[in-house]
Amino acid sequence: MSGTFTKSMARNIFYGGTVFFFLLFLVLTFDTTRALPERDNREAITPEVARGKLVWEENDCVGCHTLLGEGAYFAPELGNVYTRFGNSKEAIIGFIKSRPVEGIPGRRSMPQFNLSDEDLNALAEFLKYASEIDTAGWPPNVQG
Repeated sequence: MSGTFTKSMARNIFYGGTVFFFLLFLVLTFDTTRALPERDNREAITPEVARGKLVWEENDCVGCHTLLGEGAYFAPELGNVYTRFGNSKEAIIGFIKSRPVEGIPGRRSMPQFNLSDEDLNALAEFLKYASEIDTAGWPPNVQG
C-alpha cells in the first residue's frame, strides 16, 4: 500500500461506505416491518379509546405531559400512568377530578379541566390503551 491517499482510494471508500450503509438501512427496515405486526394492538382501539384520544388532543395534554416519550417534559410521562395507578381507571378519573380549580400555590400543577364523566372515562380508556402498547421497555422507570 502506498503512503499517499489518492482520489481513487477516497472515492472507493465513499462508494463502499455508501453501499454498506444503504444495505444496512434496507436490512433494518425489513426487520422493522417484519416485527411491527407482531406488536400491533389495533384490535384494542375501541370507539371509547378514540374518543379519549380526541379529549387528549382537545385539552392539549401533550403540551405538558409526554406520552411514550413524545411531548413536553413539564409534567410526568403518561405512557405508564395506568400501571402506576394500580391498573385502575377509577384512580385516574379520581386524580383528574381532584385537581383544585386555582392550582396549588407555589408549584406547577395540573389545572382542573371540568371534563364530563363520559370524557373522563374515555380519557382513562385511552391512557389504559397507551399503557398496554408494547414499547420495548419505555419508559425506563416506573415514574416515567
